[in-house]
Amino acid sequence: MSLLSSPRAAPYLLLLPAILVILAVVAVPLGVSLWSSFTPYNLTRPATLYTFIGWRNYQRLMQEPDFWWAFGRTLVFVTVTLNLELVLGLGLALLVNRITAGQRVLRTIMMFPMMFSPILVGFQFKYIFNDAVGLVNNALFDLGLIREPIPWLVEGTLANIAVMTAEVWMSTSVFAILLLAGLLALPKEPMEAAKVDGCGPVQVFRHITLPFLMPFIFIAMTIRSLDVARAYDMVRIMTNGGPAGRTELLWTLMARIGYQNSQMGMANAMGYVSILTSILFTVYFYRRLVAARRYMEGVE
Repeated sequence: MSLLSSPRAAPYLLLLPAILVILAVVAVPLGVSLWSSFTPYNLTRPATLYTFIGWRNYQRLMQEPDFWWAFGRTLVFVTVTLNLELVLGLGLALLVNRITAGQRVLRTIMMFPMMFSPILVGFQFKYIFNDAVGLVNNALFDLGLIREPIPWLVEGTLANIAVMTAEVWMSTSVFAILLLAGLLALPKEPMEAAKVDGCGPVQVFRHITLPFLMPFIFIAMTIRSLDVARAYDMVRIMTNGGPAGRTELLWTLMARIGYQNSQMGMANAMGYVSILTSILFTVYFYRRLVAARRYMEGVE
């Protein structure tokens, strides 16, 4: 009782509700899912949650071709979409930064795609790429570029392109907003000095603007890599992992294994492999961010 009434206990007592909420919402589910990844836990047989089988789920994953296909497809998906979003976002930020009138309106318009839920965007692009009534095929027909409808969501490669297009459309504005913030914070003196020394626009961008933006780029890459790696809604709505699993990413495969096949232990093992991959991406981008900041400090 005296311990609880001590002044030193007051901060801990005040933090106790928050700690309990974090334990209930984050720590307990994480602990249960980690434990279940070492069990043959099946949703239709709850007692299997108490059978410890060690690393067997992880060993089975390493021998599972569907897992490796989904893993490779996820890496390609993350790499392609992140780089496209970076290039397009940087272009948008540079354009908006050069505009002197109506910049606030443009910044608001740029944020529109972020306001839509991934499910809604998935439905929109499912309609846009529909081979019978979709806007893309109709436009190509009207322009005389095709004579037969293109099966955008039926053929594997085209379906992946369609899903990536939807993801890029929705998330490019994240890069644009972050990079525009970097451009607005860019000190003017080095640029003016470079112009006085006779540097052209390309040289100013290459040697001053881009190095200054690198920390912002790596922050955006870190945030988006975590987000893109968890892509589920868009794929689920547009293709449901099809055709024949050729657009299935790690999270859609996990949902199928866990909820359709009821193999929750295996799905959780897959989830932890995915989390470790995301952590590796984050560590990589964080190290690049630290290196970029050191470079900037050296320049300053």
